[in-house]
Formats: sequence, structure tokens, C-alpha cells
Amino acid sequence: MGIDKKLEHYTDSIHYELEQTSRLMKILTKKLFEKLEIGITMDEYAALDTISINAGICQRDLAKLIIKDRANTGRILDTLEQKGFITRFIDTKNNRLVKKMGITEKGYNELNFINNKIKHYFENVTNKIPDETWVKVQTVLKAFRLELEQRVETNI
Repeated sequence: MGIDKKLEHYTDSIHYELEQTSRLMKILTKKLFEKLEIGITMDEYAALDTISINAGICQRDLAKLIIKDRANTGRILDTLEQKGFITRFIDTKNNRLVKKMGITEKGYNELNFINNKIKHYFENVTNKIPDETWVKVQTVLKAFRLELEQRVETNI
């Protein structure tokens, strides 16, 4: 027996729940970063983390992964580079010169420091729900996001 997907009210939809959850997570994370006096913004943190697992990524690909336009991504990267957390270098991609980036040792140290600082705060938010449920939720959300990515045109 499937779920009735007929939309009566937007506020009764999965879309609404996802949007509200996302907004609350942004507020929580911003407040947490302020409380713990994290020296970078959430956007900078997301970019740094993404670069750490995608060595040699170019700005355009990073922008797609963090869902920011290239101008905002460039400003984020400028700040991370000024703080010594990343380095940028010229490489070739499809026979064209492309500026790529990698994380520095200082960047890895900062990322680990932040992860250790925020870990238990996020665990306190999620610890009331069993781990197997979180795995299912993450799997479903990822599938949903990938479906959305196919339908949404981003000019990044």
C-alpha cells in the first residue's frame, strides 16, 4: 500500500518538512558556530570539507557541490586561501588551463578541530533516533537530492 501523494496543503508535504528542517539546521549551525567561536562560516566549512575529500577540484565543480554560484564560491575560496587553509594552483582540464585547489595541512587541522568541536552537539540532536533509522533517512534524502539535481537547472 503506497502513500497517497495527493497534495492537499503545502504545509502537509515532504517538501515543506525538508525546507523547514533545512532552515532550522542552518540556524542551529550558525548559532553553534557563533557559540563555539568557530573562526569560519558554515559556507567556508562546507567548502573546506568538500575540498578535503575532492583534492584537485576546480571552482566550478566545487560550486556545484556546495550549491553556490561561482562568484560566491570565489569569495569563499579567497577567504580560505587568505587563512592558509587551501592552496590554488593551475592545471589543465579538457586541454584548458583551470585553477584547482587542495587543502593544506593547516586546513586539515582546522577541519579536524571544528569536527571534534561540533560532533557532540550534532549527536545530541540526533541521538534520540536509532542509527538504522538515520541510515535509511540519509539514503532516502540522497536519492531525493539526486533526483532533484537532474530536474533543477543550475547555472553554475
